Amino acid sequence: MGEVLRPERCVVAVDGPSGSGKSTVSRRLATALDGVYLDTGAMYRSVTWAVLQAGVDLADPDAVTKIALETDLTVGTDPVAPHFRANAVDVDAAIRGPEVTGAVSAVAAVPAVRRHLVALQREIIGAHSRIVVEGRDISSVVAPDADLKVYLTASAAARAQRRSLEDATDVAATQADLERRDKIDSSRTADPLRRTDDAIEVDTTGMGIDEVVAHLLDLLNSKVTR
Repeated sequence: MGEVLRPERCVVAVDGPSGSGKSTVSRRLATALDGVYLDTGAMYRSVTWAVLQAGVDLADPDAVTKIALETDLTVGTDPVAPHFRANAVDVDAAIRGPEVTGAVSAVAAVPAVRRHLVALQREIIGAHSRIVVEGRDISSVVAPDADLKVYLTASAAARAQRRSLEDATDVAATQADLERRDKIDSSRTADPLRRTDDAIEVDTTGMGIDEVVAHLLDLLNSKVTR
């Protein structure tokens, strides 16, 4: 990796399934660029937390949408310490728990919820000069004009191993849950998880975090110097 170039404005879109390394890689990349970081998945998780707190039926899209629109989200974009608040409540720990994890795909599949959060995400992107945005529909929907589009992936076994270490859960159960979420995210009608034609796929199975970040910096440098 050569010198890290920091263009005046730069949007990097990082998509991929759970366990592919998106969050850690995106935060490290944002730090290297002296930019900010947006975890769009955490926005959906924060809304899901609010929906669960309200006790509405996850199968009722109108009720879920109503809560989503009413939820006051505070989104912290510091890559070193990103944070989220929903209705003035710190939800950083709660949104990573099993209850939210089990419900987030259902909430994220509601088209009106996606439209609402995509609009908020675009506002955040427009407010910063250099930003790394991670999620499942960044290249295709949220930031189709991003300077660099990357789709991170990894083998099912590697993804399950990583996520089970993070969450201190059983590997087999974790892999089954990842497969369940992949199916929901990839088959939903609104903004499904997919790699766009112009996104560069990076298989992180045999790569360390530093190696992946260095590779993405090289890709970005090659684009901004052309």
